[in-house]
Amino acid sequence: MTRDPKLMAALSYSVGIASAIIILAIEKKDAFVRFHAVQSVLVFSAIALMSLLLPTIPILGNWTAVRVLFVLGVVGLWGFLMFKAVRGEAYRLPYLGDLAANLSSPGQ
Repeated sequence: MTRDPKLMAALSYSVGIASAIIILAIEKKDAFVRFHAVQSVLVFSAIALMSLLLPTIPILGNWTAVRVLFVLGVVGLWGFLMFKAVRGEAYRLPYLGDLAANLSSPGQ
């Protein structure tokens, strides 16, 4: 069965960490797909950590507004990364993209 790398890369973002881990387990050779899957794990892990830490910062004020902005930002980022993957672009997010490229490269 032939797998479309662009579709596999986009699917690695579809359900966050869970889909990325499944894609990593399935795809062992395609560097493009593995890059997006590793970046997805890193991005959604950072998002999970931030969602746990944000409520503990008292200076943020109106937590409801911050939460809405945070969720809108996450949804926007999710859509952007899926769009880039479907277009065949190995878009690197600042910091996490470089780390993902290093972790997904052969020999790691």
